[in-house]
Amino acid sequence: MTAWDSLDVALVQAAADLVPDKNRARLDELAPTGTDLVVLPEAFARDFGPITDDLGPDAEPLDGPFATELARVAADRGSTVVAGMFEATDTHPFNTLLATDGATQRSYRKIHLYDSFGYRESDRLSAGSIEPALVEVGGATLGLMTCYDLRFPELARALVAAGAEILVVPAAWVAGERKVDHWRTLVRARAIENTAYVVAAGQPAPRYCGHSLVVDPLGDVLAEAGDGEETVTARLERSVLDRAREVNPSLANRRM
Repeated sequence: MTAWDSLDVALVQAAADLVPDKNRARLDELAPTGTDLVVLPEAFARDFGPITDDLGPDAEPLDGPFATELARVAADRGSTVVAGMFEATDTHPFNTLLATDGATQRSYRKIHLYDSFGYRESDRLSAGSIEPALVEVGGATLGLMTCYDLRFPELARALVAAGAEILVVPAAWVAGERKVDHWRTLVRARAIENTAYVVAAGQPAPRYCGHSLVVDPLGDVLAEAGDGEETVTARLERSVLDRAREVNPSLANRRM
């Protein structure tokens, strides 16, 4: 693996429609040029919709129309693009992230299903197996997480222990009391405790919280969206990560 000095990232905070064709058509419109990494939200291929919706009919295989268009757009931009979809199975679909540069594809099936705050994601979706999902972009190692995974620090730590320097977190963080505060606090906490960058892209209000964030390994917010549709960009510097791990060697000081 080649060493990296910097990565330019773009977080696309856009709302997913309930009609997959519309979301697929927007990929080309939304993905910017000139960045190494483009991150779209969780469930971008098809929004969750009402809790009574059956997600199976709109789920797709990993070589289906959404994945094919995502790869085409990534190749066109010369970027790695990450986005969420529902992956078809014989039973409940997986809540899956795809990461592709057009030539290669990596997927991550959400481990922690959102059975919280009055929701029951496990009634409609299957949980993925417990294993770290890593992606290499420009010499940097990225770890993939999805939305509710953010509330489980052991997953972020497992990704960092496996080599992740940047945690990528597509989300559809449901709006509600304290939810923006929880989101911002948890994104910064995962960055600080792991001395890693966190790149977290959400869907916008009114249903979701927005506030897509890029946080550096010392917890400084490099970029933050509001609650509407918006694209934010930031540059991640390897020297900042190295310095953070020198100043705060908490990973080296672990005893458990």
